[in-house]
Amino acid sequence: MQIITLLTDFGLKDPYVGVMKGVILSINPDAAIVDITHNVSPQDIREGAFLIKEYCPYFQSGTIHVAVIDPTVGGERRPIAFCKDEHFFVGPDNGIFSHIIDANTDIYEIKNRDFMLKRISSTFHGRDIFAPVAAYLASGMYPSAFGPKIVNPVCLTDIFPDIINGVLTGEVVMFDRFGNAITNIDSEIFNDFTGRNSFKIHIGNMTFNSLNRSYYEQNFTCLINSSGYIEFGCYMGSFAKETGIKKKDIVKVELI
Repeated sequence: MQIITLLTDFGLKDPYVGVMKGVILSINPDAAIVDITHNVSPQDIREGAFLIKEYCPYFQSGTIHVAVIDPTVGGERRPIAFCKDEHFFVGPDNGIFSHIIDANTDIYEIKNRDFMLKRISSTFHGRDIFAPVAAYLASGMYPSAFGPKIVNPVCLTDIFPDIINGVLTGEVVMFDRFGNAITNIDSEIFNDFTGRNSFKIHIGNMTFNSLNRSYYEQNFTCLINSSGYIEFGCYMGSFAKETGIKKKDIVKVELI
C-alpha cells in the first residue's frame, strides 16, 4: 500500500478534492490517501512551500506528495514530478517545492499523455494531470516515465531568512487557526545566530527579550513552536487580530 498526501488551496466547499481522490482510486484502488490540508490561503505558493517542508519528514519512505497551489494553471508553468530523499513529489513548477529541491535533484516535466486523463482541462490539472501521475507513481512508476528531465525549475529565493546588516531577518509566513503568527526562522538558524548572546526579537511595534516555553506564560508570547520555528501567540486570543500583524511582515532578531 502506497501513501499519497494531498495539499491544496481548494477548500472543502467544492468537490475538487473529492474528484482528485476519485481519479487516484480509479487508477490505483489500493492507494492510501492522506489529507494534509486543503485550507492553504488561496494562491499562496509561499505558504504551501513552507508547509511541504514541515510535514514531509513525518511520512515513510516512498510516500507520494501532491501539492496543488496553482494560480497560473493552464499557462506556461510546467507540471513536474521528482524524487528527493526517497519521497516523491508532484505538482506545478511554480516554486512550491523551493524548500525541497536542490542542484542534485532530478526533476521531470510531465508531458506523457499516457499518464493523464484523456481530456485535459486548462483549469483543473489537479484532476487531469497531478492525480493520475500520483496514482501511477503509487503503482510503481518512476518520474522519468512521465517526460524529459528539466534543469531550470522555478525556485523562490526570497522565502528564506537572511542576515542583513548584522540582523537576522525573516518574515511571517502564515497564521494557524488560532491566529498564531508562524515565521520562517527556524531554531537552528536562530541558535546559530544568537549563540549564548542576549537578543531582542522585533515584530511590528513589539519587542521580545526572551523565548517563552508555551502560550500561557503571558498575554503575548514568542516561542519555538512544535515544528521548530519562531512563532508569536496571544494567550486565549488571536495574535493576528490583537496586533494587526500580517503575512510577510518582517521579523528581526538583534544581538544586544
